[in-house]
Amino acid sequence: MAKESVDALVEGGKASAAPPLGPALGPLKVNIGQVISEINKKTEAFKGMKVPVKIIVDTETKAFEITVGTPPVSDLIKKEIGIQKGSGIPNKDKVGNIAVEDAIKVAKMKLDALSAKDMKHAVKTVIGSCNAMGVLVEGKTAVEINPEIDGGAYDSLIAAEITDVPKEKRARLAQELDAFRKKFAAELVRIAAEKKAKEEAVAAKKAATDSGAATPATPGAAPAAGAAPTAKAPAGKAPAAKASAKK
Repeated sequence: MAKESVDALVEGGKASAAPPLGPALGPLKVNIGQVISEINKKTEAFKGMKVPVKIIVDTETKAFEITVGTPPVSDLIKKEIGIQKGSGIPNKDKVGNIAVEDAIKVAKMKLDALSAKDMKHAVKTVIGSCNAMGVLVEGKTAVEINPEIDGGAYDSLIAAEITDVPKEKRARLAQELDAFRKKFAAELVRIAAEKKAKEEAVAAKKAATDSGAATPATPGAAPAAGAAPTAKAPAGKAPAAKASAKK
């Protein structure tokens, strides 16, 4: 059984028989319309993104199979929330707040590539990536939301593979993120103020210490200006005793 493969980069859900696919598939005598339809079905979730696909054709039976490559989970998350990069301090500064439906969407895209036994575990894997990027899910960190997922709070959404997020929910998530970021900004201001206060206290203490050290007279130092010099006894001689008055 001979097999040949064709590799191409297509736009998600918008593959066509135009180059590069059409000319590459033509010599293999495969049903190009069916191949294109299957590719678009498999890449529908990647609309707006370039997706690598591989078409493997049995040259005898003309049967074919299609494998779709996907971007990393982190790239898909960034696309969902429209950011260029994750947080530099993800445990404190948050750069996004997605819905569980968004996590389900990414999990569906990456399901074949994730080592997850079912959709629920795939969603938790996506949430783990969100956590590492500083992205909240339903306004919560992975530590907070994973127990809720395990407890079945989102079972109906996950089982139905719901990926559409209501506008009202999207607005609420944006408000939660805004509040979180304002709180973090206020925390940064507080930390900066505390650091400045400590630095000023250390500087003031040092200045006081330096000032106090200059006050006492230093042994052997020259007498202060205007002070009468102190007479010294000749070396090796005791000072003369005062004569007593004789009557």
